[in-house]
Amino acid sequence: MLSLEMLAELQQWHEEALRARVAEFAIGATQFDFNTRPAIMGVVNLSRDSWYRESVSPSSAAAAKRARVLAAQGAQIIDIGVESTLAHAERFGEHQQITALRPVLEELRGDQLILSIETYEPEVARAVLKLGANVINLTGPAKSDDVYIAVAEHDAAVIICYVEGSNVREVSDFNLTGDPIPRMHEFFAREIERATARGVRKIFIDPGLGFYYRNLQDSSVRVKHQMLTFLNTFRLRALGWPVCHALPHAFDYFQEEVRSAEPFFAVLAALGKTDLFRTHEVPKVRAVLDTLETIR
Repeated sequence: MLSLEMLAELQQWHEEALRARVAEFAIGATQFDFNTRPAIMGVVNLSRDSWYRESVSPSSAAAAKRARVLAAQGAQIIDIGVESTLAHAERFGEHQQITALRPVLEELRGDQLILSIETYEPEVARAVLKLGANVINLTGPAKSDDVYIAVAEHDAAVIICYVEGSNVREVSDFNLTGDPIPRMHEFFAREIERATARGVRKIFIDPGLGFYYRNLQDSSVRVKHQMLTFLNTFRLRALGWPVCHALPHAFDYFQEEVRSAEPFFAVLAALGKTDLFRTHEVPKVRAVLDTLETIR
């Protein structure tokens, strides 16, 4: 069970990493001061295969409406995805993704929202950046160089997701041996070097806790991995860039109270010094962070 003793041991073992500060930057007209205040990313899913039904928008008009609601509820960034990461979900080609995203981006063009697009395809990244997207949520390293070039050309930001595979739809088993943080650190260090060499100056790193690996389907294994990664987030901040986390839902444990899962995990993520909280439950997570702020 999580305990104060466990947290004290983390502090003792990684004292230097706890003092790490990360880069702060503006996206669009919004300045993000990650070292003093975390930010929230709300989720819009265009795929009907997406597990979190409340986030599914069956039309471009519904997607635009949800994006505006999430922003009003306190999300500084809106993440829009066409393709679910579930193993059985329908796959969408580059043209299909662009066709689905175009009307949403055009509808929101005048709203001054910070829009993130989840993709692992460079052609999609190039198209949505031209349409006004501010962030690429990169869910696969196989073609990352081309994505970094496009991001740099538009002075946009990129979220580099940790993926054991060429992309989030082509993974098998997650390496569960030992401490995962050194492996993630190595992966992110390599990708950060590639991104900055191509001119990217606004970077988030994301441990990929919401992705579906075959051997993480056992709920106890998956939740343990997620909890430990949340609490060790500060060790990844030592790379110098803010950390984004997708908050999980742990349905096997929360069941009919599943919409309370993400706020619960937000507490663990906050303890680990997460900088950007990706959530389907923006008002609840906003309330959690505001409450935690009162005891700063």
